[in-house]
Amino acid sequence: MPRTFGLDVGDRRIGVAVSDPTRLIARPLSVIDRRIDDAIILLRELVLTHDVDELVIGMPIHFDGRIGTQAQRVEAFTVDLRQALTIPIHYHDERNSTRTAREIIAAKKRKQRDEHDDAIAASVILQRFLDSRRASDFEDDPADFDDEMNSTT
Repeated sequence: MPRTFGLDVGDRRIGVAVSDPTRLIARPLSVIDRRIDDAIILLRELVLTHDVDELVIGMPIHFDGRIGTQAQRVEAFTVDLRQALTIPIHYHDERNSTRTAREIIAAKKRKQRDEHDDAIAASVILQRFLDSRRASDFEDDPADFDDEMNSTT
C-alpha cells in the first residue's frame, strides 16, 4: 500500500519520515546529508523503496505568518525535487516541529537518544499533516469519516 513521506529540509540535513500504510501514524525513517550531490537521488530511491505516492515538506513560516529566507531555500529545493519526482508534493507549516522533536528525544532514555532531531521533526510534520487531513475529511462529511474508520479494507 502506498505511503506518505514527510521531509524536514535544513541547510545541512534532510529529516525523512514515513507514514504507515493506513496513513494514520508517522515514524522517523532516516536523515540524508543535504550537502552531498546525490541527496535528491537518495530521496527518489527511498520514495520508490517505500512505495510513496505523496510527499509533505515542512515549510518554515515565521510566527507572524511571513515567509523568510529559510522558506525560500525550501521552495528552491522543492523545485529541484519536483523535477526528480512525479508524485504530489505538499507544504505543511513546520512551526515548533524541531522543538517538539527535541522534547521527544529528551523524554527518551539516555541510551536511546542517538537519533537526529531532523528525522523526528520530519515525523512531527508528517503526523500533523496526516492529522489535519483526517480532521478536514471529518469536517467535510462526518458520515464518510465514520465509514472510513469502520471499513475493513
